[in-house]
Amino acid sequence: MSAASPPAVSPPAGTRRLFPHDEGPVPLAPEHRSHLLARLLEEGDGADLAWLIAHVDEAELADWLRRRGGRLLSRRSRVFWRLLLAVESGPAAPLADQLWVL
Repeated sequence: MSAASPPAVSPPAGTRRLFPHDEGPVPLAPEHRSHLLARLLEEGDGADLAWLIAHVDEAELADWLRRRGGRLLSRRSRVFWRLLLAVESGPAAPLADQLWVL
């Protein structure tokens, strides 16, 4: 018999603004994890980021930045998180500098 997983803790109510096209609550399911991290790391405010840091292990954030950050974050956000987490982000998308000038 396996132990049940603890229930997911929802992000702050205001975080819903970052997911205007997703119906229902903020997507917390494992298959949406990358989408959640990308949105919060790119556009999250203080409350969003405080929740994220409290509920997502730093190692997971660093791993996500290495694997997906280059393609899913703006240059500005990649630099910020790279410095904060002390890891390199994955390579940027070929047109990233043209899409995100900052």
